Amino acid sequence: MGKYVIFGVCFLAASVGSAVILTNGMVKFKKASAEVINVTGSAEKRIMSDYAVWTAEFSARDPQMKAAFARLKEDTAKVRAYLASKGMTEGETIVSQVETAVIYKKNEKGIATNEIEAYNLSQGIEVRSADVAKITAVSRESTGLIEQDIRFVSHPPQYFYTKLAELKLEMLGAASADAKKRAEQIASAAGNRVGRIRSADMGVFQITPVNSTEVSDWGSNDTSSLEKKVFAVVHADFAITE
Repeated sequence: MGKYVIFGVCFLAASVGSAVILTNGMVKFKKASAEVINVTGSAEKRIMSDYAVWTAEFSARDPQMKAAFARLKEDTAKVRAYLASKGMTEGETIVSQVETAVIYKKNEKGIATNEIEAYNLSQGIEVRSADVAKITAVSRESTGLIEQDIRFVSHPPQYFYTKLAELKLEMLGAASADAKKRAEQIASAAGNRVGRIRSADMGVFQITPVNSTEVSDWGSNDTSSLEKKVFAVVHADFAITE
């Protein structure tokens, strides 16, 4: 009977000791896993737009709707001829439907009456092309249409980059590499080493004009400039070992 008691006490002591060792091991593991460094990495790159969109409108005004429409039809032919002379194809050009606005006469107090003064008919035109230089030239030279007595209004071209998905992956990799480099510099100064990455998330991703200093928390996508600057930020956690 005494032997069993002694055996039971020894087993209990061994179990408690094992539990302490296991517990200590878990504490050390958790402590090690909690030793991380949080850094922010960034990457910057210049790109050239590879797609452009240019829009414009032209209109005709006359007291008679039929006359206004006839004039607009003539102007449409002139605009198409102009675009064709600049190398724009039918597939790159979209002409919108005709919009009609009725203009009423105003009395001496400036209040509109029920009497029709004129009809204003307008059409919009949109040109899309991967030939960015051609779009730029057309938009700049389109004032020549005004010399043909066309009521023509041109808007600045919009410039886009079509490989944005691939670019984001590239910039994410470059920003992550920069984050690890920063982590290594900080860790080495304290006599430690950087281990595996624990987590990472992408911060600001923005496209701005080259000389812009704009920074947006929500990111931005500039369409006004031909040459752009891409800026990406990554927040990352790395494990630290001695």
